[in-house]
Amino acid sequence: MAFNQPSLKGRALRYLSMREHSRFELVQKLAPFEEVPGELALALDDLEVKGFISDQRAAESVVRRRGSRLGASRVLHELRAKGLDAETVQAATVELKATELIRAQEVWRKKFGVPPVDAAARMKQMRFLAGRGFAGDVVGRVVPRVEASKHFSADSPD
Repeated sequence: MAFNQPSLKGRALRYLSMREHSRFELVQKLAPFEEVPGELALALDDLEVKGFISDQRAAESVVRRRGSRLGASRVLHELRAKGLDAETVQAATVELKATELIRAQEVWRKKFGVPPVDAAARMKQMRFLAGRGFAGDVVGRVVPRVEASKHFSADSPD
């Protein structure tokens, strides 16, 4: 190992000091720096035993950071991409689904705050929430419907 280069454990601690990482993420980031096969696994095992690496904390961190702005499907996709086990993802699913309507209402309120004026505006608002990963039934409940009386003016020959 060259001088002035941090060890694998040092690099891992640097990443962990910035935010929680799953073990899978650390393996992805540190694998290019592994000089001796098995060295990375030993370093990560040691950090895990000492409590520096916790997939549970990594999942909670993602839910806390991203959950206020994104729907359950997007957050769950991020959790799976971090290589978290199915049990950890399932626990996060329950929590996210329970609060999805409230979170979607808050995102809608911050972005739009006023009911749509026509069907096109409603669809735009619905697409925005759907793109953030909120479920279709939740999006339909959050975005106000356009009143039928707004489609016809008093000048209309009908």
